[in-house]
Amino acid sequence: MKNNKLIPGIVLVLIGAAILLANYGYLHFHWWNIFRLWPIFLVIGGVNLVFAHNKSPWASVIKIAVLVVGLGLLFFGNFGERYDFWPGSHFSWSNDNDNNDNNNMNDGDDNDDDDNNNKDVKIVGNGTFNEPYKADIKVARLNISGGGTTYNLSDTTNQLFSATTKDNNTDRYNFSHSMDDSVYVLDFKMRNHHGFNFDSDKNRADFRLNPNPEWEINVETGATSLDFDLSRFKVKELKISGGAASFKVKLGAPLLMTDVDVETGVSGVDISIPQNAACSIETDSGLSDNHFEGFNKTDDNNYETPGYAAAKNKMHIHISGGLSGFNVKRY
Repeated sequence: MKNNKLIPGIVLVLIGAAILLANYGYLHFHWWNIFRLWPIFLVIGGVNLVFAHNKSPWASVIKIAVLVVGLGLLFFGNFGERYDFWPGSHFSWSNDNDNNDNNNMNDGDDNDDDDNNNKDVKIVGNGTFNEPYKADIKVARLNISGGGTTYNLSDTTNQLFSATTKDNNTDRYNFSHSMDDSVYVLDFKMRNHHGFNFDSDKNRADFRLNPNPEWEINVETGATSLDFDLSRFKVKELKISGGAASFKVKLGAPLLMTDVDVETGVSGVDISIPQNAACSIETDSGLSDNHFEGFNKTDDNNYETPGYAAAKNKMHIHISGGLSGFNVKRY
C-alpha cells in the first residue's frame, strides 16, 4: 500500500471496527464527541500535511500515533454533558425566517372550546407548552419531529399535554393542535434553524401526558436521545423513525392491539414490555444485532411470547434498520 493511502485506510478500519463494537455492545460511543472534539481532525490533517513528502518510517509512526490517539479520544472519551461547538460559547446560526412571527404567537391562554387548526400555544420565553384536557377526547395523537434534542417522557398531567424545554432560542420549538376526524392531534416540532445547536444542557424537552385517552405517538428525528416511560399510558400506536440515535422505551399493558414500529439507521434501541404481555416481533434489520429476551423464534424474521396466539390483548413490534442494536426485554 502506498504511504499516501495508509492514513485513509486506517481511518476506515478504525471507524468500521468502532461501529461494529458499538453495535454488539462492547463500545459505548459518545456521538456528541464529534462536535466537542472536532479540532482533532485539524490536528490529524495538519500532521499529515507536514509529513506528506516524508517517506521515512518515523514519519509514518508519528502520523499513525496521532491518528490512533485522536480517534481514541473520539471513541472512548467521556467529557461530561456539555457540548460546545466553539470554545467558551454556545455556537449556532440560523436562517430561520420565523423569528418575526413571535409577536403573533398565541401564548396559551386560549380557553374557548373551538377546534381551529394550527394554534400556537407556546408561552414564549419560559419554555412551557400546555394543552388543556377535555373529557370528550378519547384518542389523541402526538407528533414529535426534530433532532439534536434529548426527549424525555415519564410523568402524567391533568392537562392533555404538557412540556418544558431548555434551549437558548425562545422560538426553537413550535407547538400546535388540530383535529383529524375524532382524533385530537398535537404537533411538537423543532423549527428549521438551518444550523448547529449542540449544547445538550440547552437542548432538552420533557413531556407529560394525560393517562385517560388512548395515545398514538409518532416520533421523527435525527441525532437524538429519547427516553419514554409509557407504562402508565394507553398506547394504541407508537412509531419511531430516526438516524444516529439512542431510543429507550418502556411500554405498559397492551390494548386490544398495540402497534409499535421502529425504523432507525445507526442506533441503539431498548424496548421493555410487561412480563405477561402477549407480544410478537417482526424484524427487517439487516446487519443489526437483535436480542429478544423471553421470545420464541417462529421463523427467520418473527418471534413471539408463549401463548401469543390465544391472548386477547396483543402487542406487535416491527423493527427495521441498518447497523443498529435492538433489544426487547420483559420486566
